[in-house]
Amino acid sequence: MIYFDNNATTQIDERVLEEMLPFLKTMYGNPSSVHRLGRIAKSAIEIAREQVAALIDAPSSQIIFTSGGTEANNLALHHSNGLLAISAIEHPCVAEPASRKNAQIISVNADGLIEPETIAELIQNRPDFVSIMLANNETGVIQPITEIAAQLNEHGIVVHTDAVQAVGKIPVSFSKLGVQMLSLSSHKIYGAKGCGALVFDKSLSIQPLLLGGGQEQNRRSGTENVAAIVGFGKAAEFAKSELETRHAKMLELHLLLESELEKLPRVTIFAKNAPRLPNTTLFGIDKIEGEWVLLTLDQKGVCVSSGSACASEGQEPSPVLLAMGISPEQAKTAIRVSLSHRNTQAEVLQFIEIIKSLGV
Repeated sequence: MIYFDNNATTQIDERVLEEMLPFLKTMYGNPSSVHRLGRIAKSAIEIAREQVAALIDAPSSQIIFTSGGTEANNLALHHSNGLLAISAIEHPCVAEPASRKNAQIISVNADGLIEPETIAELIQNRPDFVSIMLANNETGVIQPITEIAAQLNEHGIVVHTDAVQAVGKIPVSFSKLGVQMLSLSSHKIYGAKGCGALVFDKSLSIQPLLLGGGQEQNRRSGTENVAAIVGFGKAAEFAKSELETRHAKMLELHLLLESELEKLPRVTIFAKNAPRLPNTTLFGIDKIEGEWVLLTLDQKGVCVSSGSACASEGQEPSPVLLAMGISPEQAKTAIRVSLSHRNTQAEVLQFIEIIKSLGV
């Protein structure tokens, strides 16, 4: 099997799993309990909090553990009580709650980027909260968040960024980005599913979505998923120490993949001219629907996606591509390849041969 769907989820790192196992077997205490097993669990959570904080250059006291990126994004948007604005290319877990708040939509250009002039126009509408993802899960396009946040912060606007896809692939510094909130997910960096985090500026008063036991500094109630949090911490540690080598390997494979795809006359690489993640390629084959390609590849043992895995059951064209001015017909051809540092050149070349066999 060739697994090229790492933006959907990554395979858990064996070293991470080993770190988690004791908390699934013998160290099973509730971290809110005062006895020894409870204290061990509580201590393990705090160590993980420091590991995650180190990955994104933030104080550990500003990390709230959640059930994943979706909850982290919802918790962030819960902070907005006035005019909310989000980009047109956000993940559904930002777009859906934002739609219930009648959010203003920030447009992108044909490369999937937000332009400074667009932010300047947005400021005239006086939003109190803006959410713009750092790197898009479909195209891999990286937004200039530092510059955008600087523009918005001058006017006292709170900025949140969904950094789920960016962390572990490119350097991410909470302090340098200038945002006030940032969302993370464990299973995108070779950790376990069911765990994420919201990073927040200490100047903010975070209002919880979940009420009850007052866990996570009274900002996210519910007994912590200790094993997953421990795994998240370990995955963050490896993501930080191995970032340079992982980035280099993914970029090498990415360049090989796109150089081969560009030789095929019916292939279009979307957002090709924009700064992108080193692992993500979204392309289309003229007049061939992406869903058909996806299913055909699956039969041949290749795992890819036709866009966001969290919204893949729908047959509508990608809102991300539509926002970039791509026609609905061309948008429906989209296939996303999201590589890992664990993939090989042989897998990339085998994938290209399979694409060619489709009559491209």
